[in-house]
Amino acid sequence: MLTTYELRWFYPRKAPEEIQLWFEQNCLVQPLQAPETREDIYLYSPESKFLGIKLRQERLEVKWRKAELGTLNFSGSVEGKVEKWGKWLCCDSKQESFELDQVVNNPVWVSVQKVRYSQLYQVLPEFSLQPMCDDENIDNGCKVELTHLTIQESAWWSLGFEAFGDNSRLMDNLQITANKAFNTECGFKFLAVDSYAYPSWLTRVYGE
Repeated sequence: MLTTYELRWFYPRKAPEEIQLWFEQNCLVQPLQAPETREDIYLYSPESKFLGIKLRQERLEVKWRKAELGTLNFSGSVEGKVEKWGKWLCCDSKQESFELDQVVNNPVWVSVQKVRYSQLYQVLPEFSLQPMCDDENIDNGCKVELTHLTIQESAWWSLGFEAFGDNSRLMDNLQITANKAFNTECGFKFLAVDSYAYPSWLTRVYGE
């Protein structure tokens, strides 16, 4: 099981151009790298904002919120809610259990198209950051991502930080990475009211 500290925001419509440019200049080490494009299938459970279940690339992922850790502020114009999550992964090597045709016509399963720009950072013992490739194994780190979302033919976008590592360092890993990202003014006011995880986002989309 993987434990993470996460900080996310969600906003309707396409991401503003200034946010895309800010992210490329201040978060990505190689701004011209191609984003990841994929489809995730979420189980919509409106009464369970603490639980996230999805099918992703023939793998079942289950996440549950362990704790709400309060609000962090950065650079005067950014505030967001930190949550502690546990993640459990189940892979089907025979590709027999998690087939999309079993859920594609079931209304409780929701398709979300994603175009995701991301950068992984290793947090070194002296609390400095070192950019890494996604496939490298590190003990303490944080991933920052800008994701363009399409759900029910509607466009959304999300900015997120996902820190992992030693329990005693999870908050430091998150804060150091977010401080680095927001060290340069992004030209956008991120509010705590828009800060939540994917289960709450799905409830907001379907509750409108």
